[in-house]
Amino acid sequence: MDASVCIVGAGGLGCPAALYLAAAGIGYIRIVDCDIVSRSNLNRQVLYGDGDIGRSKAGVAAERIGILNPDITVEPLEVSLSGDSAFTVADGVDIIVDALDNYAARYLLNEIALAKDIPLVHAAVTGYFGQMLTVLPGRSACLRCAIPHPPESTAPPPVIGVTAGIMGCMQAGETLRILLGDEPAARDALMVWDGKTASWEKICISRDPECAGCGSGTKNG
Repeated sequence: MDASVCIVGAGGLGCPAALYLAAAGIGYIRIVDCDIVSRSNLNRQVLYGDGDIGRSKAGVAAERIGILNPDITVEPLEVSLSGDSAFTVADGVDIIVDALDNYAARYLLNEIALAKDIPLVHAAVTGYFGQMLTVLPGRSACLRCAIPHPPESTAPPPVIGVTAGIMGCMQAGETLRILLGDEPAARDALMVWDGKTASWEKICISRDPECAGCGSGTKNG
């Protein structure tokens, strides 16, 4: 498929998303992560094994999905999403996959997507629960519309590996729907997964005209 995707975060969400997008034949995949593999990652970050501890996540992820599909181009980018350099990570791609683990970086990626007019597929996980939202700049609610402020900082429960796998696969599916011209499932909606009951809830979101991300008072509005 002649398409390009930037996956920001090569952790519990980014690993399954990268696997399925590579298997689908996405022509170019850029994987952005400045972290290294640690033993605590292995319960959910399925591209890595014990022998990869201490190695670059972006590098190992690119290596593994390149083996899965040698006909695609994979670019590892070992940078942190912060500061002015952040706006170069998504240059030239068709879609951004938000596989990050903190709201400061997620909001920055939302800002990048809005500024560059690139669709963004967001997901997040905690414990048994996951969420997904698709941002179509200028045509849908953005991440700030859905979640204006970060949730209160508390000690999060351990991430259940299966939860990350489900949400990463959902991001891959959403990305493929957009590339194939189908309607995104999570446009103007926060899709919430409850792993305890194996059920989904769809929370409709409206674009906020005063949104700090895409509202009329911002540079992206």
